[in-house]
Amino acid sequence: MTRRGLLIILSSPSGAGKSTLSRRLLEWDPSLSFSVSATTRAPRPGEADGKDYHFLSEEKFKRDVTKGDMLEHAHVFGNFYGSPRAPVQTAIEEGRDVVFDIDWQGAQQIVNSALGQHTLSVFILPPSIAELRRRLVSRGQDSAEVISKRMQKSWDEISHWGSYDYVLINDDLDRTFDDLKTILTATRLRRLQQPGLVEHVRKLQAEFEELA
Repeated sequence: MTRRGLLIILSSPSGAGKSTLSRRLLEWDPSLSFSVSATTRAPRPGEADGKDYHFLSEEKFKRDVTKGDMLEHAHVFGNFYGSPRAPVQTAIEEGRDVVFDIDWQGAQQIVNSALGQHTLSVFILPPSIAELRRRLVSRGQDSAEVISKRMQKSWDEISHWGSYDYVLINDDLDRTFDDLKTILTATRLRRLQQPGLVEHVRKLQAEFEELA
C-alpha cells in the first residue's frame, strides 16, 4: 500500500452544492468510491436500492446501529440515515478514498471515531440565503413544506462550519470544484497517509551510516 485511504466528508445545508461536487469528484477520479448511505425513507422516483441508498426498515436500521455496523447515523426530517461501516473500513485499509455526502452530525461522529485521523472534512457554504432557497425550489424535488423545513434547518447546519478542516463558498461551481481538487490532492500527501515514509527514512539513515 503506497498510502492510506481518506474519508472525504462533504457537508452543507441542502441546496448548497455538496451532492453535485461529490458527483464531480467521482467523475474526476474513478478510483474514488462513494459511501452509499442507508436510510429508512422511501425511495424517490428513479432511485435504486444499493446504488443511491440502502433502503432499510426502521427495525433493521436500529439493529445495525446497536451492533455497531453504522459508522455514523442521524435522524433527519423524520427518517434515519447512516453509513455502513464494513465497506468503508475495507477501503481505508486498501488505500482507497471514500466520499461522504453527510450532515454535520454524521461528520462529527466520523471525525470522533477510530477512523477520524484519516478524515478530510469540507463544508460548503452558499453565497447567500436567497440563492440557497432559489436552488432548492429550482431542482423541483421537494414540496413547499419540505423546502420550508430545509430552510429552517439551514442555519443550524451553517452554524457548524467552524468544525471542518476547510470551508468553501460555492458562488461559482467550477472554481469551487477546482479548490476542492487542490485540497484533496494536498491532503493525500499528508505524512499520516503515507505509511511507507518511516521505512524510507530508515533506509536513508542506513545509507548515510554506510557512508560515514
